Amino acid sequence: MQINLSGHHVEITDSLKGFVDTKFEKLERHFDHINNVYVVLTVEKLQQIAEATVNINGGEIHASSEHQDMYAAIDGLIDKLDRQVIKHKEKISQH
Repeated sequence: MQINLSGHHVEITDSLKGFVDTKFEKLERHFDHINNVYVVLTVEKLQQIAEATVNINGGEIHASSEHQDMYAAIDGLIDKLDRQVIKHKEKISQH
């Protein structure tokens, strides 16, 4: 799994990059066929926004999350992506 991390109006520090990497390992444990992940971290006034597009075999999954803290926004993003990945995995296994 390759993670592409970019930031708009925010500097990507080593701690942010490490946090994103450890959180996306959770997704990889649930579903092995993840090819690429594109993560965009954005700051707009008081809101911190985390968006991600996950390319998987058979399609792609997109989610975004907003919070006042960037780390909380990333946590919310991972929760949303986790639910979508599990749902996609169940659809594949039913066919």
